[in-house]
Amino acid sequence: MAPSSRSLLAWLVHLYTALGAVVAVFTLALVAQNRYREALALMGLALILDATDGTLARAARVKEVVPRVDGARLDDIVDYLNYVLVPCFLLLWAELLPAGHGAWIVCLPLLASAYGFSQADAKTPDHHFLGFPSYWNVVAFYCFVLDWGPWFNGLLVIVLSVMVFVPIRYLYPSRNAFLQGLTIALAVVWGVLCLVVVYLLPDPPRHLVWTSLFFPAYYLALSFWSHLRAG
Repeated sequence: MAPSSRSLLAWLVHLYTALGAVVAVFTLALVAQNRYREALALMGLALILDATDGTLARAARVKEVVPRVDGARLDDIVDYLNYVLVPCFLLLWAELLPAGHGAWIVCLPLLASAYGFSQADAKTPDHHFLGFPSYWNVVAFYCFVLDWGPWFNGLLVIVLSVMVFVPIRYLYPSRNAFLQGLTIALAVVWGVLCLVVVYLLPDPPRHLVWTSLFFPAYYLALSFWSHLRAG
């Protein structure tokens, strides 16, 4: 491939990653209009972008072709928007947290994840996240569709905010080689189930929502097992 074509391809991959920030803005706008189904759909789109941009970046060898642009930093900026800011706004705006306490509770993941994203060892050399990896989009999704109640949601957010600081190793599914094929396959099935749940809002079948929890449970179990195995 000609150098100019390689450069163009690398820039297109960076643009692909940066589109996540555009998705975040429109998701916030939809939440503010109480259009939650559309907002959750865009949150799913942001997740797809994030799940695929790393593979594209490695294929296009963006670090080599465009060394002056830090793709990892760009990815972190976009991830903070879509995995932290957007879901926290959803938790607050949709009144999924206890009345009168939502403002201070939602500050916890915002601050904890700012700390988590800024750590030099937030991702280990063997492709694990160190501490709860700020999957607040997944947390907000289940708080919304399962309607656990504000106090349960608030307690969950508090506990997971603390877990950001606990150095447990969580798998980085698209990079970690341990059971990677199975994990990605299950993640795809989970993603499809979640999209079906969003499509069927406001009244998705309860059993379908509970079935979709198989992947978060699998991910946590595999991460804890991997952490214990590493000693």
